[in-house]
Amino acid sequence: MLRSLRRSAALAGGCAAALGLGLVLAAGSPASAAERTDPNGRYTAEEIHHFLEGFYGDHGPTAWERKHLVSKQLKEKAAENPGFDVLLCAQNEPLDIEVGEVTTAQSARVGWATITTTWGGEPSTASFTAYVDLDASKPMKLLDVDCGVAG
Repeated sequence: MLRSLRRSAALAGGCAAALGLGLVLAAGSPASAAERTDPNGRYTAEEIHHFLEGFYGDHGPTAWERKHLVSKQLKEKAAENPGFDVLLCAQNEPLDIEVGEVTTAQSARVGWATITTTWGGEPSTASFTAYVDLDASKPMKLLDVDCGVAG
């Protein structure tokens, strides 16, 4: 019995060491924003698209994303509109969310995409525009949302 417990402890220790090594190797892999951005230190359309897909997910941003991945100005805009989800341009949760093609404007220092939400009633879809700062020296955040008709 004691031998069996020692083997289990050794196996658990070996697994923990392997897991730790895997985490160290993953942390050491090149994943910084500076290595993925364009040569001028701006986020690319692909990076922005990936960010928006992760931010919106299938049904909208989580509480953590709303707290950490939204600009101060957009948080203030949301606070001024109780009862309306400024980030989704809606009053409730959509059934699905799709991120369209991202456009970047270096002169304006922003990238944007049309976000299309799917609903259960009529109309079945709605669209709005989400804006992200291109400056890769800062963490990527949602800068603003335009709830007007996107196109």
